[in-house]
Amino acid sequence: MAQSEERVSFRASVALLKTYLKPQWLKVSLLALLLFASLGLEILAPQLLGRFIDSIQGSMAVLMYLALFFIGLVIANQLVTAFAGYISEDISWKATNALRTDLALHCLNLDMSFHKKHTPGELIERVDGDVAQLSTFFSRFVFSVLARVLLLIGVVALTFAVDWRIGLLLLAFTLLMIGLLRPLQGIAVPHFRAARQASAEFAGFLEERISSREDIVGNGAQAYVMLRLSQLARRMLHTARLSSVTGLFFSSAIEITLALAVAAVLTLGAYLLRGGQMSVGTIYVTYYYTTLITQSLYAITYQIDQLQSATASIQRITELAHMPRAIVDGPGVPLPEGPLAVRFNDVSFGYTPDKEVIQHLSFALEAGRTLGLLGRTGSGKTTLTRLLARAYDVQQGAIRLGGVDVRQATLDELRSQIGVVTQEVQLFHASLRDNLTFFDPGISDERLEQVIENLNLGQWYASLPAGLDTRLAGDGMALSSGEAQLLAFARVFLRDPALVILDEASSRLDPVTEQLLEGAIARLLAGRTGIVIAHHLKTVQHVDDILILEDGKICEYGERAKLAADPNSRFAHLLKTGLAEVVA
Repeated sequence: MAQSEERVSFRASVALLKTYLKPQWLKVSLLALLLFASLGLEILAPQLLGRFIDSIQGSMAVLMYLALFFIGLVIANQLVTAFAGYISEDISWKATNALRTDLALHCLNLDMSFHKKHTPGELIERVDGDVAQLSTFFSRFVFSVLARVLLLIGVVALTFAVDWRIGLLLLAFTLLMIGLLRPLQGIAVPHFRAARQASAEFAGFLEERISSREDIVGNGAQAYVMLRLSQLARRMLHTARLSSVTGLFFSSAIEITLALAVAAVLTLGAYLLRGGQMSVGTIYVTYYYTTLITQSLYAITYQIDQLQSATASIQRITELAHMPRAIVDGPGVPLPEGPLAVRFNDVSFGYTPDKEVIQHLSFALEAGRTLGLLGRTGSGKTTLTRLLARAYDVQQGAIRLGGVDVRQATLDELRSQIGVVTQEVQLFHASLRDNLTFFDPGISDERLEQVIENLNLGQWYASLPAGLDTRLAGDGMALSSGEAQLLAFARVFLRDPALVILDEASSRLDPVTEQLLEGAIARLLAGRTGIVIAHHLKTVQHVDDILILEDGKICEYGERAKLAADPNSRFAHLLKTGLAEVVA
């Protein structure tokens, strides 16, 4: 099982490198050359110091030449290292930002059932936090490890040229350490993965509670929130500490072994010096190369230690990136132009296998007509509209728009033809223009101002300090519930959909604002098919048809005028008693 996971992680790592480094192949090639050049300068520097030590009794001119040459090498190495660092950071940020973009887009395209299981805070941690762990992996890991391995080979070869006994000692030590690296490589990966998951859960909890601050304070739930927060923080501490300790155990074991190797080489060098078989300068070069080997092996182990942390993030990123969409795009059957007829044919659906929210639902709404949808909370009203837009797929039966099964149209075309206004309006920390157009620069200011006038928002718009450039939400202007709802209507106007769904859009408004909204609703539904989910009977007084749901089944359906005129109808009874019976 562990080997299988290791193979999957390796394939995932290679796939990520190919995908996000290939577009930067020129910079990647330059970075590789710079790293190899830097290591070459590291090998050359101790040769100069060894010659300097052995020439200490010689000509001063030679010593000055060697000293100046050594200083030049050091400066050149620093320049090469600095330039490599700049290129490395550039590659890293471009690769990780591209990965963040792809993951964010994938999350946006995943279906509603996925987002019900994962909080926004958790997804933010996975899209940003996990990707941040891959910075070094993208920019230096492969080249650093490869360059250090080549350096080890070069140094061992040079020490053989100095003395075969020291060369043999360093070769044996190097092979031993390389052999130990593989079994120690994956020791901390499960702990790093657990630490990343704990961090994601902490972020998700924090995001949810901060966004619910008003309810928490109003109900005196601060103590519970702080208790749960401390529990998650302790779990995050425990997993982070465990992952850190296991990683340090790996690197510490390697470092102790390296120290023993340095002591062995110095002991052998001292023996050869006393026998006249090696000079002091050569001993220094040998010692320097030994430390260079130890540094290289330590750098490799550090990179592998970083890879352990990165591997946990790679596993989580790969898992998210390959999360399948429950809603599969249709083959692309085009929807007809103009208002769309709606037909439900024996539709059944449940969020869980053991409970159906919609049961054998069948009805037809002609193109251009409006439907008032009534029913108690939990009767399936919102679920019905979600099925229309394929936020979920039906488990039985079929839904047709304009005679086309919604599963046959592409998701982009289907959702472009359906406009939805809910009671919760999401405003962005951006200008009024961007909030209306969803950051689409192709919509002209004249078109925006025309829609604002059509919704009777002209007086409100004239009071804005910067017109369409006025910032909303966050550090900008706050809107009332009615103004936010009207802006949501404006968004739908700009899209010009064939089917409009109003999901209890006026349930939280005061009577004056609701009356203002009625005019906007009439304009919005004109020339379109409409479905209005209502809490108040006044909201559906101008619709053509009425459908009352009860426990996911049709309780009553027909033309509004006929139902209102029939004293035995459920709708006529509601007109007499009010809507409280339906929504209670």
